[in-house]
Amino acid sequence: MSNLFVVAYDDLATANQVRAKLFELSKEHLVELEDAVVVERREDGRIKLHQAVSHTTVGAAGGALWGGVIGLLFLVPLLGAAVGAAAGAAGGAVTDTGVNDKFMKDLSQNLKPGAAALFVLVKQAAGDKVIPQIAQFGGQLVQTSLSQEQEDALREAVAAAQAKTADSGTPAA
Repeated sequence: MSNLFVVAYDDLATANQVRAKLFELSKEHLVELEDAVVVERREDGRIKLHQAVSHTTVGAAGGALWGGVIGLLFLVPLLGAAVGAAAGAAGGAVTDTGVNDKFMKDLSQNLKPGAAALFVLVKQAAGDKVIPQIAQFGGQLVQTSLSQEQEDALREAVAAAQAKTADSGTPAA
């Protein structure tokens, strides 16, 4: 089962840096992510979701491939690819995996204009290696799906990692 973590940042750039760092740690097999979405509250108050994966694009590519293959069977590969891409894009547009979009938008209404939040679904992680690398970016833990005891332990670990980073004067590696 995955755990949800929502961390608020003062700006979009920092939230994007943290997400990029999580993807880097994922490549090192230190964290297994199910979803990672940066949500921005723009200066005009509107909420913008920055998804890691565009389901519409993935659906269109898959649909074009399968449509082309089916089109080859009927000797009209270009028509098959076009119809397949349109169907795939439509299917991808209505697909919502990971963190619910409405939930992210509702929770992000509490952000100040210009701020951003990172919504992450984590399947598993080596917390002792991941927390110090993420804590250096600051941020405020807004919500988790952890038990109160686990959340308190996480907050203590983050505070300790931030204190260690501040004492050394350099970012944690």
